Amino acid sequence: MLQIKDLNLQELEQCLTSWGEPLFRAKQIFAWIYQKKAESFSEMSDLPTALRERLESSFSLKSLEVSRVLKSVDGTGKFLFRLKDGNLIEAVSIPTEKRVTGCISSQAGCKYACVFCASGMAGFKRNLGVAEIIEQALFLAKSSPGRKLTHLVFMGTGEPLDNYEHLLKAIRIINSSQGMNIGARRITISTSGLVPGIKRLASEKIQLELSVSLHAPNDAIRSRLMPVNKKYPLKELLGACRDYFKLTNRQVTFEYTMIREINSGLQNARELGKILKGLNCKVNLIPVNPVRDPRLQPPEKIEIIRFQKELLNRGVTVTLRVPRGQDIDAACGQLRLKFTGCPGKEKKEGLDA
Repeated sequence: MLQIKDLNLQELEQCLTSWGEPLFRAKQIFAWIYQKKAESFSEMSDLPTALRERLESSFSLKSLEVSRVLKSVDGTGKFLFRLKDGNLIEAVSIPTEKRVTGCISSQAGCKYACVFCASGMAGFKRNLGVAEIIEQALFLAKSSPGRKLTHLVFMGTGEPLDNYEHLLKAIRIINSSQGMNIGARRITISTSGLVPGIKRLASEKIQLELSVSLHAPNDAIRSRLMPVNKKYPLKELLGACRDYFKLTNRQVTFEYTMIREINSGLQNARELGKILKGLNCKVNLIPVNPVRDPRLQPPEKIEIIRFQKELLNRGVTVTLRVPRGQDIDAACGQLRLKFTGCPGKEKKEGLDA
């Protein structure tokens, strides 16, 4: 059965017009789904009974089933969802005093096999549909204090720019005033560095935040950690990021997972400062969250501080991510991994390459 959340407002208007219904019915239905967060067509009390019945027979309102819920002592919530075909995805809700950030998935699994990330350890299954993406955001909004989700990050399972069409369609619905009405500048796309996707995103004329998984100051280290670097090396990636800023005037965030004795030394910081010189960006330092490989360990606190100070001295804006939800395995892919298993072998080989 078709998922009604796969349709944008114009597509729903076209469908209803073909049924002989007035256009305003589409906005009513959107309001029920995205503002009132209805879970059934029978709840849509201002629609004619015949229309509700036809919607019920033509569309589904539900594409996800909550499989597991974990709550951290720091308020972070992690949710495992089962899709209609049995695949698993996950989403995270991160509340603070002034905001609630939702971290959602774009794919079931991931192709890109970054050595420190659990998302790809059980392999890639498929892209998520528009409805499957949106429904995660709606669920997190309903689960949030005051039923208010203020920020959204595509940093869950999968590579968002590898599912570009569904991703952008979902974002436009989430961003629209008839949809969830979350501002574009409060929506972040996190990518492992798919250069064609970054270039395409820059031309969309939507003020999204771009976060790039960098994790290394040179191609040798980055290719060890992130196989995608062999296809899109740093020079090409950083060039695309510079162009993104020029076209959008949006500062780029570089995520930098710090791994002891691999990319966390003072010389690495100097190299990183050099390649980022003149680029309007900030670097988000993230002590690695060990997944399955005991060789991936975070640096000592003093090493992190030295790294941070070196970047600051070189004029690079730096933040240090405060870990959230560690008691519930809130890092990308960890909860899903427990229920899908992990091949693991290619991870260790990649680290030693």
